[in-house]
Amino acid sequence: MLDIFQLHSSVKDPSFTSIFYSVLLAFVLSSIVSIIYQKSFQGLSYSRNFIQALILGSLVTCIAMQSIGDNMARGFGMMGALSIIRFRSSVKDPKDIIFIFVALTIGISCGVYAFKIAVVGTMFFGVVAMILYYFPFTSENNFDGLLRFTTSANGGQTEKNKIETDIQKVLNDGCRYFALVTLREVAQGDKLDFAYQIKLKNNNSYQKLVNELKTTKDVTGVTLMLQEATVEI
Repeated sequence: MLDIFQLHSSVKDPSFTSIFYSVLLAFVLSSIVSIIYQKSFQGLSYSRNFIQALILGSLVTCIAMQSIGDNMARGFGMMGALSIIRFRSSVKDPKDIIFIFVALTIGISCGVYAFKIAVVGTMFFGVVAMILYYFPFTSENNFDGLLRFTTSANGGQTEKNKIETDIQKVLNDGCRYFALVTLREVAQGDKLDFAYQIKLKNNNSYQKLVNELKTTKDVTGVTLMLQEATVEI
């Protein structure tokens, strides 16, 4: 039986068996990477098309590397063929770029018969990715919501100070962190519009914070938008 781990990258005319093992290994390893991506995803909804693209991209890269082999002319031909392709999909999360690069690297390693590098590299990458997923500094954000509300700009300074004190008390009681983002005059200067980035305390809820602000004197138009940049629409 052919030992696939003994194949050398200098093979110029690979056999059908070696090609089959290479593509199969690229499929298995890229599937493992896709599972790791799914398990370590921190958004609300991951893209199924992106996961399929990871696997298919690894297979295409493996096939391309096998077709090029050690032939320089094939390499230049492949570069010319790829130069007419325009990838216009925007990748918002830098972590997605890393997973794309890993999938392509797996395809390259399998395509040049560097099976040990592909297997060990995939296993090590998966372990590190899951460790980072459970690290405290990677699983928690300082701010996870944008709170907006308006107050009256009319009245004396004493009344304004009291309203500000009441708002600060509600935020201190319900939030672990909060930071004023914007403060502007609206309604022709009759109202002040506040925008805060906040993170709630563990024993508090967003609905409770909103309700407490709504019951605060002269506070109106309370809205809370949770910040999540990785939601699939």
